[in-house]
Amino acid sequence: MSEIDILSFGETMAMFVAEQTGDLAQVAQFHKRIAGADSNVAIGLSRLGFNVAWLSRVGNDSLGRFVVDTLQKEGLDCRHVAVDPLHPTGFQLKSREEAGDDPQVEYFRKGSAASHLSIDAISPALLQARHLHATGIPPALSEATRELSVALMTQMRNAGGSVSFDPNLRPSLWTSQEQMIREINALAALADWVLPGLGEGRLLTGFDDPADIAAFYLDQGAEAVAIKLGAEGAYYRTHLGQGFVAAVPVDKVVDTVGAGDGFAVGMISALLENLSFPEAVQRGNWIGSRAVQSRGDMEGLPTRSELPTRSVA
Repeated sequence: MSEIDILSFGETMAMFVAEQTGDLAQVAQFHKRIAGADSNVAIGLSRLGFNVAWLSRVGNDSLGRFVVDTLQKEGLDCRHVAVDPLHPTGFQLKSREEAGDDPQVEYFRKGSAASHLSIDAISPALLQARHLHATGIPPALSEATRELSVALMTQMRNAGGSVSFDPNLRPSLWTSQEQMIREINALAALADWVLPGLGEGRLLTGFDDPADIAAFYLDQGAEAVAIKLGAEGAYYRTHLGQGFVAAVPVDKVVDTVGAGDGFAVGMISALLENLSFPEAVQRGNWIGSRAVQSRGDMEGLPTRSELPTRSVA
C-alpha cells in the first residue's frame, strides 16, 4: 500500500473572519483561520484517518507559517509545501452573517505564492498516492497552476490511481466565462468521479436536468457523477445506474461555505472504502449538512468516530 492515500493540491489562504456583523469596512475585530476548498477536503479526509499529502506553496511570512502550522496540526503531510521567498501568502476577509446568508468575502490572492506552483513541484513520490482530489480553483490562479492541474490528473490516472474533480467555479479568477467552461470541462474529462453543483453543471454543460448533466461527463470518460442539489440532496449516475439521495435535514444553517467540500470528503472517503455509490452520496450529504451548521469553512468536518453507522437511504 502506498505511503500516501490521497494527494490534494492548491492554495490555502489565511482568513480573517469578522467578529461582528455588518460591512467589513466597519468591523474592528477579526478571528484568524485558514481557508481553501482544496485544503478543506484534505483536512476532512485526514480527520477520517487517511494519510493525506498536501502540495502547495506559501510565502516566507507569518501567514505562511500560520497556514502550514494549522495544516500540520490537522494531520496533513506538508513536506511538499514550498516556501516562496518572493511572493506572499494569500489571504481573505470574510463577513459574519446571521440567518444562514452567504458571507461577503474579499480576496487578496493575486500574485500569491500558491499561484506560482508549477509542474516542477511534481515528484515520483506524490504519484504513488492511491487517489488525487482536484478542483477548478488551482487552474484558475495562473497558467502555471493550470499546467500543474492537467499534469497531475493525467499522470495520476496513468499511474493507476483514481481521480476526483470538483469544478468549484470561481468566475472572477478567469479571463472569460468561455475560457472557464472550456478549461474546466477539459479537466473533468481527466477524472474518474466528477462532483459539480447543479448550477455549475448547468453552466458547464448547457443542460438543465441532472441526468443530462451527468450523461455529459460520463460520455467524456467519467466513471461516475454526483450532482449536489443543495436542500434537495444529491443525484448520482454511473454507467450501471442512477438515483437521488435525500438531504439530511438541518435545523439551522449557520455558514454555507464549505458544504460542497464536506460532500466531497464524504464521497471520496466512502468510495475509497469500497462503499456503494448511493452510500457514498449519503455520506457526502451527511458531512455537507454538518459543514453548514458550523461557522468556518472546515470546523464542522467530522472525525471517524463521529460518522453515523452505515446505512443506505
